[in-house]
Amino acid sequence: MASEIKPPVIILVKPQLGENIGTAARAMYNGGLASMRLVAPRSGWPDPSALKPSAGAYDIIMDAKVFETTREAISDLHLVYATTARMRDMNKPTFTPKQAVEALHDAIAKDVRVGILFGPERTGLENDDLSLVNGLIHIPLNPDFTSLNLAQAVLIMAYEWFQTLNIEGNRKPLRSQPPLASKSELLDFFDQLESELDRTGFLRVLHKRPVMVRNIRNIFQRLSLTSQEVKTLRGVIGSFARPYLKD
Repeated sequence: MASEIKPPVIILVKPQLGENIGTAARAMYNGGLASMRLVAPRSGWPDPSALKPSAGAYDIIMDAKVFETTREAISDLHLVYATTARMRDMNKPTFTPKQAVEALHDAIAKDVRVGILFGPERTGLENDDLSLVNGLIHIPLNPDFTSLNLAQAVLIMAYEWFQTLNIEGNRKPLRSQPPLASKSELLDFFDQLESELDRTGFLRVLHKRPVMVRNIRNIFQRLSLTSQEVKTLRGVIGSFARPYLKD
């Protein structure tokens, strides 16, 4: 590895073929990335068909962790960006791969655990997955043909990561910051908030509920809340709910 700092976790959501996982692992290894997580791989895991295409990146394949949901896969992370080939109608910060990697380096310098999310090969990430992330990575390509396979997308991010390692020594030391809330803390906060909004009838229009929930989550994702701030918000929600609770 070209650096002692802890690289981003690479999270592949519902990858369709073992071969694609193998080539993604190869791309990761090219750029000095080592930690792979898989969310509900279609062919199950372990998948022997991933080994040969990995071209020697066996440790990444063997150490890959498997999760049933995106929520579980990101729960211990603090900052997660998602790659997308097309611009999304979401009020989230959007970065080029280079900008995203620079932001991830700065976050890692503050002991923030980070990850990059990649969607299924044919469809990309669903909006429910995107509502869980802090920002989007848009890979600018020919607008008439933006299609990338999974390994290509991973390789672009791995390349940018490896290039920034060369300038890491020139970065200014950062002041100590309060720890960011982990995704697990944020998701538990969302559960509490949405439960209260259901109880009070705010989310009563069922066909609008999914979009409303995503919009609410996006508001808080943009704030980069600290762990203490999330605890305070949960206390606030609890205090609002308390007078209405039955004995």
